[in-house]
Amino acid sequence: MRAVIQRVVSASVTINEELLSQIGPGICLFVGFNATDNASDMDYIINKTLNLRIFGDKDDKMNLSLKDVHGDLLVVSQFTLYGDCRKGRRPSFSQSGDVKSAKIKYLEFKEKIQAAYDHPVAFGQFQADMLVHIDNDGPVTMLLDSSKIF
Repeated sequence: MRAVIQRVVSASVTINEELLSQIGPGICLFVGFNATDNASDMDYIINKTLNLRIFGDKDDKMNLSLKDVHGDLLVVSQFTLYGDCRKGRRPSFSQSGDVKSAKIKYLEFKEKIQAAYDHPVAFGQFQADMLVHIDNDGPVTMLLDSSKIF
């Protein structure tokens, strides 16, 4: 499983010019699934997202987590995180999970992250053409890949 964490001042998802979800200060989390992802991959991404110390403390050092600051969280599915651009000019998405299994994993991920965080979680819409507006704070952007755990 892959994820991109962006610390944001605000973020929103619009579909067909209709606002679907919106958050204030916190994290916009893009998630992508492949065929081999399982519950432990999801748990790793969720734990890192909620506990990664990327928010400033009183001395403006990155010492606080999303949980510590009670920040907002927006989760957006993004299969393009598995785009492979090493060959040619058009990305290959052969590593992405098929739509049916990816949707099942996304729905499971939604349940797990909502249960793990004691704050409302906003979501995009799986397999929709979304306009995601992000006011990146910092900018702070972190990449996570559960297959690269040492």
